[in-house]
Parts: sequence; structure tokens; C-alpha cells
Amino acid sequence: MHIDTVNLMFTVLFFGMSVEELKYSEITGQIIGCAMKVHRYFGPGFPEIVYKRALMIELEKIDLDYKQEVEKGIIYEFRLISKRRLDLIVQNIVLTELKARKEIDNGDYNQIINYLRVFGMEVGLLLNFGAPSLQYKRFVNSKSAKSI
Repeated sequence: MHIDTVNLMFTVLFFGMSVEELKYSEITGQIIGCAMKVHRYFGPGFPEIVYKRALMIELEKIDLDYKQEVEKGIIYEFRLISKRRLDLIVQNIVLTELKARKEIDNGDYNQIINYLRVFGMEVGLLLNFGAPSLQYKRFVNSKSAKSI
């Protein structure tokens, strides 16, 4: 898996920064914790929808608000050219994309990076339930971020 092709305007990891310094770190930490609980229960091998429904239950248990399957339009030259459904938006600020694959790749990274950019969101999580251990990556759209 090569991260070097990921667009440089986005940051996956922040070296030399504590978790507390990361924007929305408390919320993203809670989401990852919920996802770990779901993955421990099911393990790999189920369709994405099973993990998403279980994750929504866990988010509700800790009072994190979410919207699922949010449809957003893609605009080019002031025209609507397509629409995409976002898996979850937590607390109206964290885009959370779920996968259930053996391995995530650059295409998955590019998807969330493009969603953050096109939909003007700052922080995203990519969660993969299909591997033996939960895989997760945190993304920040530094173009829209006022501060990290």
C-alpha cells in the first residue's frame, strides 16, 4: 500500500503532535473506539452494511449524533453533474467512510480525499472492517482547515 500518491494537500498523520492537538480528536477517537468494539464482535467477513448498522448502535450508546447515506451533489462549473452518498457524517463534522475489504488501497484514500475536498469538509475517517484487525486512517482537508 503506497500512501505517497495521496494528494499532498491532505494530511493522514501528524508527526510530533499529540492526539489532543488534532482537530476533532475527541470525536474521531470515540468513533474509532466504537468501530473497534464492532470489529472485535464480528471480525472480518461480513458485508459493509452489517458493520455500519452495528457502528450506528454504538454511536447512539455514547450519544454521538450521525446521519447516514447523506446524498451530496457534485458541482462542476456551477452545474450538478453527479451525486454521491456518504456513509456517515458524525456530529455534522466528521465524514466517516466504511469499507469491508481485505485491504484498503489508494483508491479508497482518493475517495475520501475527494469527498472532503468537493463537499468542503475538514475531517474524515476511513474505517476498514474486512481485515483481521480494524484498519483506520484519519484525513484532514488542510485546504478547508482553519487550524489543525
